[in-house]
Amino acid sequence: MSFFEKPSFIGGGKKKQIPNGLFVKCPGCGELVHNLELQENQHVCPNCEHHFAFGARERLAHLLDPESFVETDTDLRPVDVLGFQGAAAYKERLQKYQQKTGLVDSVVSGLGKLDGREVSIAIMDFEFLGGSMGSVAGEKITRAIERATARQLPVIVISASGGARLYEGMFSLMQMAKTSGALALHSQARLPYISILTNPTTGGVTASFATLGDVILAEPKAMIGFAGPRVIRETTLQDLPPGFQTAEFLESHGLVDIIVSRKKLRETLISLLAYLCCATPQSV
Repeated sequence: MSFFEKPSFIGGGKKKQIPNGLFVKCPGCGELVHNLELQENQHVCPNCEHHFAFGARERLAHLLDPESFVETDTDLRPVDVLGFQGAAAYKERLQKYQQKTGLVDSVVSGLGKLDGREVSIAIMDFEFLGGSMGSVAGEKITRAIERATARQLPVIVISASGGARLYEGMFSLMQMAKTSGALALHSQARLPYISILTNPTTGGVTASFATLGDVILAEPKAMIGFAGPRVIRETTLQDLPPGFQTAEFLESHGLVDIIVSRKKLRETLISLLAYLCCATPQSV
């Protein structure tokens, strides 16, 4: 029996807690990164260069000249043309993601300037239904291409998509041919098209406009492919090489021309456009 009892410690102050959402754990290196630092770094990890998801409007703000972007085709809205009644009705999912993202559909398109040079641009946003390509997304991209052709401008498309939108069935798949046809006419006019692939770029988007660029850029370690690894493995009955659907693998095999960090994308595009647009279409 002890004569003196050790007093229990009672903390004198309130327990300090880190507010939720203040830090983000990087999936690349496991380090905690402050949200403000991440935003200032264009959502690229300052420790390992992991590229986080990046919204379409955020990309525009960092990519184009300040206050130069004019959005187009804002009147286009997706409709449930098939009356889809799956696990979740299409109309309900559209409303949910429109409220969540503030977007009407998965593509933001318009005209803007890069270092004073006018461009037609379309950007996919993965946060809206996985960046899936439905009728509105395909129409916006097609119009962005046709507008560039009519005005003798270069066109830039930034892809981030899981592929065709299943809720729209064949109407979604038709966008592959429509966008590719518009790019064929743009090419005949001897005008440049730069395609930028981000994580992920898959399915019908990869099988159409995303891989038709005169120059194809990709963000580091972006997943790029048509079908998933399991489907390919079961179809071909072959072992797949490691990392075969990464930007680095595709660059080494010739599909991707340049891998560019998001922080260097603007200056890279300015240099490419200066080279590609140095001659008028008539003199090429």
